[in-house]
Formats: sequence, structure tokens, C-alpha cells
Amino acid sequence: MHTCIQELIPNSISPRLNQGHPCFSTGRHLKAGRIHLPVAPACNISCNYCVRKFDCANESRPGVTSKLVTPEEALGLVREAKESAIGPYLNVVGIAGPGDPLANPTTFETLALVREHFPDLALCLSTNGLLLPEKINDLVSLGVSHLTVTVNALNEDTASAIYRYIHWQGQTLIGHDAARVLLENQLLGIKLASEAGMTIKVNTVVIPGLNDYGLEALAWEVKRRGAHLLNLLPLIPQGKFRHHTSPTPPEMLNHRQRLASILPQMTHCQQCRADAIGLV
Repeated sequence: MHTCIQELIPNSISPRLNQGHPCFSTGRHLKAGRIHLPVAPACNISCNYCVRKFDCANESRPGVTSKLVTPEEALGLVREAKESAIGPYLNVVGIAGPGDPLANPTTFETLALVREHFPDLALCLSTNGLLLPEKINDLVSLGVSHLTVTVNALNEDTASAIYRYIHWQGQTLIGHDAARVLLENQLLGIKLASEAGMTIKVNTVVIPGLNDYGLEALAWEVKRRGAHLLNLLPLIPQGKFRHHTSPTPPEMLNHRQRLASILPQMTHCQQCRADAIGLV
């Protein structure tokens, strides 16, 4: 017996999330469009499941873009999109890489340009959260309304197995030191973003046998910090995790059913490219 997707989305949260953002909406993702601007190449952490070196026009996965663009070129892409067939549906401009947006000055330059020239468009950003506490005021001043933070674990042992290293405050940290700093900054950043009035989605890559046992505790913790929506993503086996098994669709459905009573579940994510455009 198949569970209807809508059953995973409590009605009580619909007014908060249904604001025309296809990645945060519970009902408008077929009518709302977005454009991702690939202006952020640098990344400050190394995830064992992430590969950003290869690009195929037909693939959809995070960290992929056909080319990097400057802030000025990004503004041109938004203008072209507004004048195209997708224009009437375009509600959101987002920056999702291909690296971590907060680790790139070009992210803030681009958001400022878009805010100046297209004040009607919502601004969103995806981040690993490492720099979120120190960059939150900049995001608020630019009018960023929607934020996605990838949180894959609460346990330092688990996080140490997922991340190879982090670059933070001029140092390269590994192991438990890296995990501790990353996890503390992610949770604090979510709390600060929530207090600033942002709508927050947490992305979690489900890695069977590694972090799947801790999903319920993770959901409760990010909810306590102010997250509004949880997006469970099946592992794409690649990089250091190329030999890991991806969770099956029934396993993903089971996880979402279990966690839906804690946080609303996003169920239509396409694990978009850093240069995605159009309807989800």
C-alpha cells in the first residue's frame, strides 16, 4: 500500500511554507520557478560523497555546473530568465554552489545586485553551515528569506566518517575537531537564522549504515533550533562513498513517514544542479 505524499505534510505548516518557493512549498512547486546562479566555486569542507569535477548536461546532482559566472553575468542570467517563457513563474533566485556560497565573496556581490535590480524576487541560499553564524547579519541585510542548511549528523563519530576535513579560521581541521566545529556552527547558525525570521530547510543525505540510525534525533534537534522543513536525500554513491549503497525508495519513504510527525517532509526534491533553472 502506497502512502500519499500529501500525508507526509501536516496541514498546519502549509501557510508558513507555501510562499511561492518551489523548494519550500508544500503545494506550489509545480507553479513556482527558481534559478540557481553558479557564482560560488570555493568550498570550505570536504564531504566524502561530493564530486564536483564532472558535468553532464543530463545529470542532476548538487555541485554540478556547466560553467561558473561572475556576479554581473549572473545578473544577466536573471534578466534573461525574466524575459523568457519561465519569466512569469520565476519567483526565486538562489545560490547553491558549486561550492559553499558563504565561502565566496561573489555570493554576496551577486545577491546585492539581484536585490537592487529585481526586488520582487525572493533570495535563497544553500550552505553547509560552517560560516553561517558569522555571515548571518550579511544575509539578513541582503534580504535573504529562505535558507537551506545541510546537516548530516549530530554525533562527532558519524560526522568524522562523512567529512574529510574543514577549513576554518585559517586552519585545516580533521576528525573530531572538524566535526565538533562544524556541528556547533550548523546548529547555532540555524538558531540565529530562525531568530532573524528566515524560513529554514535542513537537507540530510541518508547514508545507510552510517547516519540513518540517528535521523530521528537529528530531526528533533534541528526543529528545536528553528528549522521548518526537513529534506531527506538518498546518497548518490560517488567519491569516497562510491561503494556505499544508496537507500531504496521504500527505505526513504519509511524514514519520511517516521519523521513527518517531527518536521514536515520535502518530497519533490530533484537534488538540483548549481545552475538549475525552471520549475522543479
